[in-house]
Order: sequence, then C-alpha cells, then structure tokens
Amino acid sequence: MKILLAVDGSDYTKRMISYLGAHRDLWVTGHSFTVFYVVLPVPHRAAAFAGPDLVHGYYDDDARVVLEPVRALLSEQGIEAKAVHKVGHPADEIASYAESGKFDLLIMGSHGVGALKNLVLGSVATKVLAKCAVPVLLVR
Repeated sequence: MKILLAVDGSDYTKRMISYLGAHRDLWVTGHSFTVFYVVLPVPHRAAAFAGPDLVHGYYDDDARVVLEPVRALLSEQGIEAKAVHKVGHPADEIASYAESGKFDLLIMGSHGVGALKNLVLGSVATKVLAKCAVPVLLVR
C-alpha cells in the first residue's frame, strides 16, 4: 500500500506517528510511506522584495525544520519514509498530491479549533476531506 503522511510538525503530527508505531502490525510491513509538508507561500510583495533565491531558501529551510524531526520520529518507529514538500495552501496541496501521486491512503493528524463547523476537525482536515478522493485516516 502506498501511504501519504501529511504533516505540519505539531503535536498532532506526533500523535499520528505514535499511532502508527502503536499499530505497527497494520502499517509497517509491506507499505511505502511518503511524508508530505506544505510550506505557506511568502506574500507576493515580500517575495518580490526578497528575491527568488532567498524565498526558495526560506521554503527549503522551513520544510527541513519540519521534515527532519518527523522522519527521525518515524525511523524510531521502524518506518522509513521519503520526504516531499510543496508551497501553497495546505488543504489544496495535500489533496492534489494524494491524488496525483496515486496514493492508496492519506493519514493526517487533526484537531478541533476554529469556527463551529470545524469543532470536531481542524479546518485543513475538513477541506482535505471535501477535496480528496483518496481515503483519509484522521488521527486525533
């Protein structure tokens, strides 16, 4: 099974990784994992002022700060994963990458903050569920 792990480096990401480790019999053997992080874009005017090299360096550094600890936590659980990052809106990029990458399952952490409609799920999780045709497992 080809599994996409959408991460943001939060405690909810850590809970998701703990869940995977606690249920190793389901997730570890015979599956391929990709860890996916979405970097929020720098506002257009700031990007124009800073220049493309500085902006791309920022994107890569931001992704590294999140992805390296996540990959280390996964490794402690016996899970090796490829790491990928994109720049954009998290829900759009997660749903798009899950579908274009032909993943069998998307796993992500979720939390309940925001408006009343997002009381149970986080707004990114709600939007991913609405946009994504790939099955999604939310870990709270």
